[in-house]
Amino acid sequence: MNTYNDIFLKARRKLRAAGVTMHDLEARLIVAHATGKTREELLGLSRFFITDSAVIKAVDEMIESRLKGRPMAYIVGEWEFYGLPLCISEDVLVPRVDTELLAEEAIKLMKRRDTQTRLLDLCAGSGCVGLAIAANVPDCRVVLADSSQRALALCRTNMLRNRLSRNVTAIIADALEPPPTLLGTFDAIVSNPPYIPTGELDSLDKSVRDYEPILALDGGEDGLDFFRAIASSWTDLLKQGGNLALECGAGQANAVREIMEDNGYYKIKTHIDTLGIERVIVGTLKK
Repeated sequence: MNTYNDIFLKARRKLRAAGVTMHDLEARLIVAHATGKTREELLGLSRFFITDSAVIKAVDEMIESRLKGRPMAYIVGEWEFYGLPLCISEDVLVPRVDTELLAEEAIKLMKRRDTQTRLLDLCAGSGCVGLAIAANVPDCRVVLADSSQRALALCRTNMLRNRLSRNVTAIIADALEPPPTLLGTFDAIVSNPPYIPTGELDSLDKSVRDYEPILALDGGEDGLDFFRAIASSWTDLLKQGGNLALECGAGQANAVREIMEDNGYYKIKTHIDTLGIERVIVGTLKK
């Protein structure tokens, strides 16, 4: 008979032997998910026995899935972003630490404005960026937009989970197409759009290539299709002096800056992520 701690140690050994960097954290997440406990509860139950063989089987299956390359967020069905717990499925990208920089810069922009503000999160996916902004700027009204109905369903689930339905809405919209009518105007537009060049998709890490949605990754031949579309077609929704904040891939910052300049933006600033990559570009619409 195995204790909770036995199951955790076994899971950790398997993950560590396979070279999983965060084997300790991932083992705890797997055991917590399989047992329906929180990680904190597991610590208090470490010496208690697990009598349900289905739990042990579930842990083994999740470890096997992880070792095949499936991202942990898809295995446990949730992930944390900017302090918010989010439901995650294979219909959306796994929220990444790099993208927290986009949320952080947008939060700063919104907090500088004195009056109630409106913000549009394009290509919202799980809603992680827009929800982080809404949670940290209570006076900001956020609209989450995505072309996927399944992604929007997840957005709405995450709105409810984090009690943000009062100041967040979700709509269907394709960033590559002109904006829907009657959306109104916004103080800021943020987006973490698809930006991987089509020819580079096959070279992505297996965990990304084989599991994450290609539509949320493919940015066209040069990876810049969405940046061009957003800067040209969606700028009309920005108030004069409003901000456009975009996440981009490594080596794309200069091209994104030029696209923004060509579409009437100035005071363009580049923000560097924890790996030293120019990750977020913020511009202001000329008055």
